[in-house]
Amino acid sequence: MLSVLLDTLFDGISIGSVLLLAALGLAIVFGLMGVINMAHGELMMIGAYTMYLVQNSFGGLGGVWFESYIFLALPTAFLVAALGGLMLERWVIRYLYGRPLETLLATWGVSLILQQFVRSVNWAMVIGLVLWGALILTGRLLVWPRWGNLPWMSRVWVIAAGALAWGVGALAGERFGLALEEPWFGAEGVDVNAPDWLQGGIPLGDFQLPASRLFIISLTSICLLGLYLFLQKSPWGLRIRAVTQNRSMSACLGIPTGTVDALTFALGSGLAGVAGCAVSLLGSVDPNLGQEYIVNTFMVVVVGGVGNLVGSVVAAMTIGILQDLFSSGILPLLLGDKNPLTGFFNFFATDSMAKVIVFALIIIFLQVRPAGMFPQKGRSVDA
Repeated sequence: MLSVLLDTLFDGISIGSVLLLAALGLAIVFGLMGVINMAHGELMMIGAYTMYLVQNSFGGLGGVWFESYIFLALPTAFLVAALGGLMLERWVIRYLYGRPLETLLATWGVSLILQQFVRSVNWAMVIGLVLWGALILTGRLLVWPRWGNLPWMSRVWVIAAGALAWGVGALAGERFGLALEEPWFGAEGVDVNAPDWLQGGIPLGDFQLPASRLFIISLTSICLLGLYLFLQKSPWGLRIRAVTQNRSMSACLGIPTGTVDALTFALGSGLAGVAGCAVSLLGSVDPNLGQEYIVNTFMVVVVGGVGNLVGSVVAAMTIGILQDLFSSGILPLLLGDKNPLTGFFNFFATDSMAKVIVFALIIIFLQVRPAGMFPQKGRSVDA
């Protein structure tokens, strides 16, 4: 019984580590910037698919190359997701600061677009998107400055470039047979094969600590430490905290608030990409991966206290352990058959029902402490 309990607690800690890793990026975007990013889960999905592509690139090499692909996949996923987040901030969210409802709806729309993109992407679509991006970049650098005060011409250029890129992509697809090509990923899940050194485990008494989950816990610890050092010790971390405390005064002191916003969003998005890599080690990767974690991730940030990293750690571990305790069915074993609560916990001994009771407990907790475990204090609250 003790070994089963320890195994359950370890699984709960590993689940909490995944939630924490996913919540770190959201904590600085939602907590420090006040932006409700419903596409955060899709940035995790992008990181997971980046891991899958890097794995496939190293799959034919074998040997030590395949065993070490994960060390290239992690920074690659961070950069790809950070670039995606930077584009989202520049093109969508920048125009919606201070309007949380519009931000929520816009990022929700972006999340749907990204899900469908992953289901449908093939070479014909990629050709069209690359051409469209090249035309927009050409217009921004060479054409738009000459138009001066004619912003509507820029919109016409974007629409015309999109139409031309779509036409060229369709023609290329017909000419080279790319239009008939199967999507790269499709709606079905794809599997990421972990290196051999992550497929074993460390025996501890009567149970084994899976190496993949130990790796996720270690990765989460490294990311948490790195984020803390960046925010507390680096010049840009100081600027981020200054803008969080008082945006107007920071701008008066010469801090480029627009650049700080973009950097913060890119950093949070990159951490979401790393979280996607961690999630890919636990199961298959599909276009709905982000939706499975986005609600729990928001709960971690809210329960822990908006913008508080320590609170996020405590909340993630608490939610992860509670969810695994309820879903594993160990509580009825501990209580025994004669306990009246045994039937109640047997009813909730599934993953879906465990989430229900955890959410119910969170709602009750927020009725008592609506600002979370570690609420913000000081001038940032008054602002």
